[in-house]
Amino acid sequence: MSIPHLGVKKKEAEESEKILFTGLDNAGKTTIIYALQREFSKIALLKPTRGAQRRIFDFLGKEIGEWDLGGQLKYRISYLKNPSKYFDKTSICIYVIDILAKSRYRESIDYLKDVIKKFEEFKISPPVYILLHKYDPALVKSAANKMKTLEQDIKTMVKKDINYDKIFFYNTTIFDLPHIIHVMSEIYLNLYPKSELIDKLIKDFAIKVLANGVEIIDNNSLIIGSYYDNEETKSLTSRSNPYFLTLNESFKKGEGRGMSTEMRNHILVQRFQKYFIFKEISLGSETPPYYLLILKNNPNFNIEDFESLANLLKEILYK
Repeated sequence: MSIPHLGVKKKEAEESEKILFTGLDNAGKTTIIYALQREFSKIALLKPTRGAQRRIFDFLGKEIGEWDLGGQLKYRISYLKNPSKYFDKTSICIYVIDILAKSRYRESIDYLKDVIKKFEEFKISPPVYILLHKYDPALVKSAANKMKTLEQDIKTMVKKDINYDKIFFYNTTIFDLPHIIHVMSEIYLNLYPKSELIDKLIKDFAIKVLANGVEIIDNNSLIIGSYYDNEETKSLTSRSNPYFLTLNESFKKGEGRGMSTEMRNHILVQRFQKYFIFKEISLGSETPPYYLLILKNNPNFNIEDFESLANLLKEILYK
């Protein structure tokens, strides 16, 4: 799924929740977006984002306008000269910093100051989530102290130079997609006041079907609700959902031909002495698909339980 260039109706822009991805060039903003969309083939061929690109999608019944602002200097200057188009009405700001580009820390933080200044001029105060990106597992393993030092250096500089209450930090890497999914899900769920109600629904469902872990995932790889009986279950379930999303897409593209209808309607896999059940759940023809991932000690399930969950979720989201 490509991210279209700007060029939408004014009314749409006013009605959307605005999510701003910004930061310097080569920080990894577009890579994160492509990873969530499971467009992995595009990452290797990725070129610097030209100007601002925007994508509209549905998240829990809300229309989201996801703005990806190219980080090259000429574009940053352009955004700051025309701030109402790019910064006004921002609901959430996701600011990506390449943690390995130490020589650019000052430049990155100075631009962040400029962005926050524009928020203040428009009298808005969206939360700013700073992703310390390229915090790669191999580097953590081989140079843990150095990575911690770099992380602390950035946090110290930000806290010293920027007086803004709503700044939050996350370490991210493209080599840990499940963690990125959890981070982005947590950020996006701040837009939705009913997220606790969804978690309660999922917990009740998990107890009913004797599941150790349950996740409901939307078409953008975002986890809209979850339940885990312990941290090991959380790790197993979360690290498996990208696999099942990708496998499900391969079936949709025709690679599942020859399978029975029953098998195409759900995926059942035994791994780590557990059973994983993955199923698309429909909330109606006008709504995007959602996916249910269940971790159990046995492979047994009733289709009626899935239908009941879908109906209750639909009531929460769309009524």
